Amino acid sequence: MRRRRTTRQVKAGSLAIGGDAPVSIQSMTNIPIELVGDTIAQINRLHELGAGLVRVALRNLDAVEYLKKIIPAVGVPVCADVHFDYRIAVAAIRAGAAKVRINPGNIGNAAGVREVVRAASDAGVPVRIGVNSGSVDRRRFPEVAPESLVASAMEHVRILEDNGFSDIVVSIKSSDIVQTIEANELFAAECDYPVHAGLTEAGYGVACIVQSSVAIGHLLMRGIGDTIRVSMTGDPCDEVVVARKILESVGERRSLVRIVSCPTCGRTDPSLDVLQLAMTVDREVTSRFEKMLAEKDRTLHVAVMGCEVNGPGEAKEADVGLAGVRGGRLLLFAGGEKVRVVDHGEAVAALIEEIDKIIDRI
Repeated sequence: MRRRRTTRQVKAGSLAIGGDAPVSIQSMTNIPIELVGDTIAQINRLHELGAGLVRVALRNLDAVEYLKKIIPAVGVPVCADVHFDYRIAVAAIRAGAAKVRINPGNIGNAAGVREVVRAASDAGVPVRIGVNSGSVDRRRFPEVAPESLVASAMEHVRILEDNGFSDIVVSIKSSDIVQTIEANELFAAECDYPVHAGLTEAGYGVACIVQSSVAIGHLLMRGIGDTIRVSMTGDPCDEVVVARKILESVGERRSLVRIVSCPTCGRTDPSLDVLQLAMTVDREVTSRFEKMLAEKDRTLHVAVMGCEVNGPGEAKEADVGLAGVRGGRLLLFAGGEKVRVVDHGEAVAALIEEIDKIIDRI
């Protein structure tokens, strides 16, 4: 049986990371921070989708003034992403950032690091150290390998430890799946700081989804990972959706609405658009019933099947289900029993009607 690695816990505002806290989802805005209204809207949307923390990039001291407007307007802890200038990190902490992402080795001199540590300690703000294959000092580590990634991360960790600071989250990422997995396994065997798991520069679309799922899913199945980010080119909202699916797939998060659907084949009646039907069912059922299911602590299993060969069996196993038959019609099942035959156009409404009955009986 899979067991989560035991780690120390830190608090980023209302979000606990590590210890016995659930694995959380993170994302990062991709809008210039000076567009305050747009940034606020994106952060709130990410939160609605399931992000427990959102990171924003602060490229200069002026950005902190925008951060001061953003933090009170969002319902989720904000992490400040800072590089090269310790003063920005200190100012972000004082502005209310719940967490800061820095690399102590490039944030400034020893005095600057001490200032960041003092501000973080006074405010109870954790520090995330991030090391990836592109940020390893090639003068010190000529070859990027799992061992050099971990050694680089530990150098940054020790800088903070030498300043008496231990509210640390560590992120070690590469664009190479095997390298990322091996580096995180080495780090996890060495110390008990919480791990931010992910695959850096994972690309976009299907390639990103597959590669991130393999890397993050593998680590989670090994009990490694206290918070995760899917690094996807494009809309960060897609990152959060994929991250949720990864957590559901490995059993770290319960799926309130589980939709199963067939891949379709030559047995499917050509007049049945199973893909569109499954997408509509997923959208309508989730939006309508997810909150009710959460309140009642209940999950819902829905099947959308295209033919009469495998369809009836899958539909009977689900709480509610549809199985295609000839002539563009579908069999509607509820509670393992066939209810009636419905036309394609009325299938979603009929399915929702049966779900309403189930919810009423709970």
